[in-house]
Amino acid sequence: MALGFYFNMKRCTGCRACQVACQDRNDLPVGLAARKVTSYVAGTYPAAMPYHYSAGCNHCESPACVEVCPTGACQKADDGTVFRDGEACIGCGSCVAACPYGHPMLDEEAKISIRCDSCKAFRDHGEHPVCVDACQYRALDFGDLDELRSKYGDGLVAELPCAPDGGTEPNVLVNPKDAALQSDFKDWIM
Repeated sequence: MALGFYFNMKRCTGCRACQVACQDRNDLPVGLAARKVTSYVAGTYPAAMPYHYSAGCNHCESPACVEVCPTGACQKADDGTVFRDGEACIGCGSCVAACPYGHPMLDEEAKISIRCDSCKAFRDHGEHPVCVDACQYRALDFGDLDELRSKYGDGLVAELPCAPDGGTEPNVLVNPKDAALQSDFKDWIM
């Protein structure tokens, strides 16, 4: 069993409620987030197509962050998700540099890395990660990847041009917009 996130890009409006809920739950300062929504545009006028990508930790099968962490602060839980042991983290930034997806962030003031742990404390009590519950458009879900594939159907991908193969076997499923499959994308500031 592999646990991970499902993201329906076709439903996401880029409202960032998932990002704000994550920041609030983790009491993070502005600018740091364990889940981040990035907006892109593919193509050019008059056929430009915007899309949004909500990304947290991919809870990879072979997480680069765990491999390089000098103190063992980055770990894989028994359920396969990746987390940070706050007591062991020294804020060196090794995990930040190693992640091909840019998900851990370094809180330089607190001297720790910030990362998504898929709200393990909530999940242990039968609740969803806060980002999933915060999404009013139900673009996010979390669970067993086989069950998510069965629930959401065909056409799901784990990698996109904006989140290319990092060699870590990401445990994420995305229902992409057609624009997100194009390689001619750029950041879009809304």
